[in-house]
Amino acid sequence: MSYINEDLAAVKPENRKWGTWNFAALWISMSLCIPTYMLASSLINGGMNWWQAILTIFLGNMVVLIPMVLNGHAGARYGIPFPVFVRASFGVRGANLPALCRAIVACGWFGIQTWIGGFALFQLIKIWVPEIAQMPRIFPPSFGLETGPAITFFAFWLLNMWIVHLGVESIRKLLLFKAVFLPLAALSLLYWAIHAAHGLGPILAQPAKFKNSQEFWAYFFPALTGMVGFWATLSLNIPDFTRYAKSQRAQILGQTLGLPTSMTLFAFIGVVVTSATTIIFGSTLWDPVALAGKFESPLLVSFAMLAVAISTLATNIAANIVSPANDFSNLAPLKISFKMGGYITGVLGILILPWKLIADPTGYIFTWLIAYSSLLGPIGGIMIVDYYMIRKQELRVDELYSASGRYWYHHGINWNAVIALLTGILPNVPGFLTTVGLLSNEHVWGWVNSLYHYAWFVGFFVSGLTYLLMMQKAEELGIELSGTGEFESAGTSV
Repeated sequence: MSYINEDLAAVKPENRKWGTWNFAALWISMSLCIPTYMLASSLINGGMNWWQAILTIFLGNMVVLIPMVLNGHAGARYGIPFPVFVRASFGVRGANLPALCRAIVACGWFGIQTWIGGFALFQLIKIWVPEIAQMPRIFPPSFGLETGPAITFFAFWLLNMWIVHLGVESIRKLLLFKAVFLPLAALSLLYWAIHAAHGLGPILAQPAKFKNSQEFWAYFFPALTGMVGFWATLSLNIPDFTRYAKSQRAQILGQTLGLPTSMTLFAFIGVVVTSATTIIFGSTLWDPVALAGKFESPLLVSFAMLAVAISTLATNIAANIVSPANDFSNLAPLKISFKMGGYITGVLGILILPWKLIADPTGYIFTWLIAYSSLLGPIGGIMIVDYYMIRKQELRVDELYSASGRYWYHHGINWNAVIALLTGILPNVPGFLTTVGLLSNEHVWGWVNSLYHYAWFVGFFVSGLTYLLMMQKAEELGIELSGTGEFESAGTSV
């Protein structure tokens, strides 16, 4: 079986042309999206005041920047994508497990972005054809999907699939449109909020809704975990982008300049506008698409909804198709192409029921962001420990594609990594089950339940430490791991 194709092969040094500003622009483009706005506004809706929300988002992005830069090192040095890089720790075949975990999360994000774009189209059509909102229900009430939004959702989904069919290059003009228009639209929305609320003072004076500090801290730590979880996906597969870096300095400086700043600034707009809706409308509107639907001018709403749809389409292809398509291709490189991986992503994006994930801010943060951070945190811990403490940043690229090299382990799988992954996930399972209502709080010790509030951190450190100890123990026992007939010590260059 072959473990390489054109999409998974290492990028040659002469083809690595991304500089500092390319990476900064990448993060600016990906941060300026509706979910970022909703991330900030959901914290306001959850009870925080403006500076508490901004600080939480900034801290979360500073935390996730660390694994982002550390994992990006391997991509920049060796030109390899995430599915290949993770073979060093999980094995050539075992890498499919973390790759699939990351891909399924990306499918969820694809579904969420597609729902946002589709709902924007629904709001646009409803202005000119009000009957679309009155169509008879064809889905059961428990499904949570009305007919009108369902039609526009599937229409927008088909548009995404058509772009995948044309190829990623076709999205370049849309990305340019987004880079120019969305910042202007965001600033216009900020101006409207300040003007309609009679100045920035009343907006920033909105108090937090917590009764005491205990309530605040009980909300803060899960919220911080959710902020880290927002980019936990990219913290793993960032080598998919850094493989094109001119140098380590380019990816480190570019990401440091681009990620925390753009996320915090755009989140500030979301915080201000959401706080203003409380003053203007008497209730907090955390969904910008629903907010735009309240404007009186049909032309203004139509323009806003069309812009949301186009910018969402551009973000969706760039951020939520490229990486999972590579991950699915890694399953069977000769059978699954990039386009086929994109189609698989699209189908799974529907099956994950995205309209339910973002139906309210509680579900968005506590069910979606924290839940998948508990899955991806352990993978990040294993990857970083393996690359920096076991491999000493030295890899044999040719053997990452080989069934007879040192990364083959036992029949292609490093069971130490698999066990460490499960060990990091298990502590967060009880908290997840109680959060989604599948388990009663009465059946779980309080301290076990509270671990879920720190899901990414718990998984990252538990799995990383477990993996390190197991690999060191294997060295002490002289157990063969590489499949080459020789055992490599943790301190040697591999």
